[in-house]
Amino acid sequence: MENTEPNTGRKTLRERADEIKPFRCKNLVAVLEEPTDFRNIATVIRNVNAMGVEKVYVVDSRKSLPDDWQDIRERKSLSKVSVAASKWTFVKRFDSTQDCLDHLRSNGYKSVATSPHVKGKASYYLDECDFTEMAKLAVWFGNEARGISEAAVEQSEFCVAIPMFGLVESLNLGTSSGIVLYEVTKQRRAYQSEYARSNRRRKRSVPLPTTIPRD
Repeated sequence: MENTEPNTGRKTLRERADEIKPFRCKNLVAVLEEPTDFRNIATVIRNVNAMGVEKVYVVDSRKSLPDDWQDIRERKSLSKVSVAASKWTFVKRFDSTQDCLDHLRSNGYKSVATSPHVKGKASYYLDECDFTEMAKLAVWFGNEARGISEAAVEQSEFCVAIPMFGLVESLNLGTSSGIVLYEVTKQRRAYQSEYARSNRRRKRSVPLPTTIPRD
């Protein structure tokens, strides 16, 4: 029988998921350390999904989030603020900073801390960093009031700061995560377009696309 259903021209979620899959930044994790504002968690999840970051880890000693990812996906308040991004983003919570660091290290990840003015630690501005050197990378974002913890800083490869030129040298978590993750994913997407991840940098015979064609 002939299909008489109208063609709206809109892509299904599955078609959209297949289309954006090559653009996701593999082995890239955004880590939120002890966020206190639930809306900030949702905003960062939205940023992560939009930028193509693979996962979100949340250090949550207050246990404000469920342990199970499926339960997180079904949390209506989180889904509403994140504009449903929480349904399409892998989120894992940890009871402590050290638990998260140990998990990352055991899986071959290296950490970078987003924090300005850190004494005794290599520190760079965002546009000075090469975020493609580490095959598996975790980018840490600190608490809204206290910033990043000493443990996270000490066990990170270096610290990165956003250049600021105003009298107020601070940005909220949602804004800072968006700026940092844009630069990180831009670099890593360009890299994975040219090279296949392996023990050595092996150039692809045919580069992957770096932008999604517009309809």
